[in-house]
Amino acid sequence: MPSIFISGGAAGIGLATAERFDREGWTVGVYDVDTDALSKVAANHPGWVVGELDVRDPKQWADALADFTSNTGGRLDVLDNNAGILVAGPLDEISADAVKRQIDIDVLGVTLGAQAAFEYLRATPGSHLVNIASASAIYGQPDIATYSASKFYVAGLTEALELEWEPYGIRVVGIWPLWAKTSLADNDAKTTKTLGVRITPSQVADKVWESVHPTPRDRRMHRTSYSVGMPTTVLANVAKFAPNFASRQINKLLAQG
Repeated sequence: MPSIFISGGAAGIGLATAERFDREGWTVGVYDVDTDALSKVAANHPGWVVGELDVRDPKQWADALADFTSNTGGRLDVLDNNAGILVAGPLDEISADAVKRQIDIDVLGVTLGAQAAFEYLRATPGSHLVNIASASAIYGQPDIATYSASKFYVAGLTEALELEWEPYGIRVVGIWPLWAKTSLADNDAKTTKTLGVRITPSQVADKVWESVHPTPRDRRMHRTSYSVGMPTTVLANVAKFAPNFASRQINKLLAQG
């Protein structure tokens, strides 16, 4: 039976992804730092493997993956690097501790997760590393500068590991949603108002499912990015094909809402 390990899986996109893969008969592991949310998940889904994980701690990553794979015979088909936070506001008004926490979870945590999962993924034929990126990595976003920058890092890490891990048979992909209806969208960033919060966690979960079941063309083209929602696709194409000043102007207008 294939298996998926989801960090930050006790709510929002992570929980929706767990439910999506569970419906398909996968072994699901949900790990999170929120113990209250984990208790609810364990009560509602007794067949899932549930445990605590602070993604900033390499030992906790090692222990969590060892715990999960003890239930799968060592198999890890997908690591979903989903855990993340968002700190919003002008950079000069955000505390140094808040900036550090943002980077530690969204940058360090994703990297440590990939590092800890490598041996398990390498040992599982057809495995995937899925990193949750964001449309905010298409062009830097004001008022969520550190979050946006962290997702640029995730995009770069995804592309680098796609090349680095190809010889081992591990496919690495990134999921690029716009604002989804989760707690991360409860902020004062201007783009939540201009673009709206229309994407559901289930839509993102469906894209995760699609990403780990690639078409022959996806494999042939070494596709690494999966946009969620038409606005994200349009913005990504503008950034790719339009001059830099055009992308800047569009993002400036979006941030003035």
